[in-house]
Amino acid sequence: MHTIAIRTNTRNELLDITAKVRSIVRDENIDSGICTIFSPHTTAAVTINENADPDVKSDILQKLSSMVPMREKYAHIEGNSDAHIKASLLGNSVQIIIENGQLMLGTWQGIYFCEFDGPRSRNAWVYIK
Repeated sequence: MHTIAIRTNTRNELLDITAKVRSIVRDENIDSGICTIFSPHTTAAVTINENADPDVKSDILQKLSSMVPMREKYAHIEGNSDAHIKASLLGNSVQIIIENGQLMLGTWQGIYFCEFDGPRSRNAWVYIK
């Protein structure tokens, strides 16, 4: 297992971690398998989406914020219920096939660590089998 240390800068943010995951896969020298990327945080997520147009990240964050506003009559006392809900909607892990030593991502796909309660120091765990 490998850990990617992540420092987020804003409350809601999508950080492209594709290059870091590719580097881990390359260093493992594995021909074929499965790569799992997992967020061990309840207010952060991991997702795969387009990484060519930065407007996609903005659109995702804007839509999530409109669907799950920060200020709502939530019962959770810590004031970050919106972050918990957003993380649950996106999920805490993704799996990617490895073939010929490469992540089998589509042409426009990238791996994103999704922060919803930042800024914080976070980790993403990468497991290859």
